[in-house]
Amino acid sequence: MVFALQDNTVSFFRISYMKIFAFLLTVGISLFPPLVFSQSVIKIGEINSYKAQPAFLEPYKKGMELAAEEINAAGGINGKKLQLITRDDNASPGDAVRAAEELLSREKVDVLSGAFLSHIGLALGDFAKQRKVFFLAGEPLTDKMVWQNGNKYTFRLRASTYMQVAMLVPEAAKLKKKRWAVVYPNYEYGQSAAATFKQLLKAAQPDVEFVAEQAPALGKVDGGAVAQALADAKPDAIFNVLFATDLAKFVREGNNRGLFEKAAVVSLLTGEPEYLDPLKAEAPQGWIVTGYPWYAIESPAHKRFLEAYQNRYKDYPRLGSVVGYSTIKALAAGFKAAGSVDTEKLVAAFQGLEFETPFGAAKFRAIDHQSTMGAYVGRIGLQAGKGVMQQFRYADGAKHLPSDDQVRQLRPKP
Repeated sequence: MVFALQDNTVSFFRISYMKIFAFLLTVGISLFPPLVFSQSVIKIGEINSYKAQPAFLEPYKKGMELAAEEINAAGGINGKKLQLITRDDNASPGDAVRAAEELLSREKVDVLSGAFLSHIGLALGDFAKQRKVFFLAGEPLTDKMVWQNGNKYTFRLRASTYMQVAMLVPEAAKLKKKRWAVVYPNYEYGQSAAATFKQLLKAAQPDVEFVAEQAPALGKVDGGAVAQALADAKPDAIFNVLFATDLAKFVREGNNRGLFEKAAVVSLLTGEPEYLDPLKAEAPQGWIVTGYPWYAIESPAHKRFLEAYQNRYKDYPRLGSVVGYSTIKALAAGFKAAGSVDTEKLVAAFQGLEFETPFGAAKFRAIDHQSTMGAYVGRIGLQAGKGVMQQFRYADGAKHLPSDDQVRQLRPKP
């Protein structure tokens, strides 16, 4: 009897356990670790100022989508498709951080990417540090992104203010102009670019003088007032950092006052189609600029990208297109190298990671997480009533960075 009772008891508990197990499966509660049921896609949480900066970020989004489509059509990464989940940050650091939190907690994204404005990039970089999540900053240019505010979890794709200024300073020094004026938007990117230009030009040309400085608020430039203030200082040359509508207003008023006939101009970003094309016939001839002459780049990598982009969108690419496309290609290379979306494995894989861009091969430096992707430097000319880049060359980003010792002094120790 005792043994019979034990058999019945065992049978009872066996049946009860099976019922409980079936119930738990029905309501969706797993008895196994979550890694067993890994998702079939890799989720990229992308945060950007889409409404505030559409000239750059609409093409940027197209570039991202094109890259994701190409990767998914080829089978994805280790059999998993890429999924882009985008959020607008309303050009606000607070909104950007809230969007990042929502993407992690609700959408369960694997990585974060994006940011256009530098102060937003810094906010997201700090968020990544605090939450220990991988963040690839595509566009924010401030040097602080990977140096003073750099951290383990943040990498940056595009050539920084330091890199692009370093590409322009040799051309500025060749002008042999002594009296310089500087104009920039008064936020992190503009402040960083202006400070770096002063530092590097002074090193290249010790007798240089900075005789005027204008720093209007981003998006609120009074073109006439700025142009007149610079003209009153009688500079031999001007370093400009304004872009988008601020640039257009400054160029129009400077042209009206003959400012650029009397002073040479060296300018960041002005050769990018996003900012050059709207100027049309007002494009200031002779400016030395960084930019993107998509119509004249003959490299095989760029030809492949150009053909794919035009076939997909029936439009020509802007620099934003290249940055968006390269951001996704870089992430895909990192996922493949890591063999995982685990944050720590991604961080390790990205240090020294090589990846392809429409500008050619690039890599992320282990010392500061900065990509070596470069930029084009040339002069603005007019063709058929619109501005183009002429006499341009590609400047390799790897050749326009400070020494490792300098970086160690700038970047916080781990």
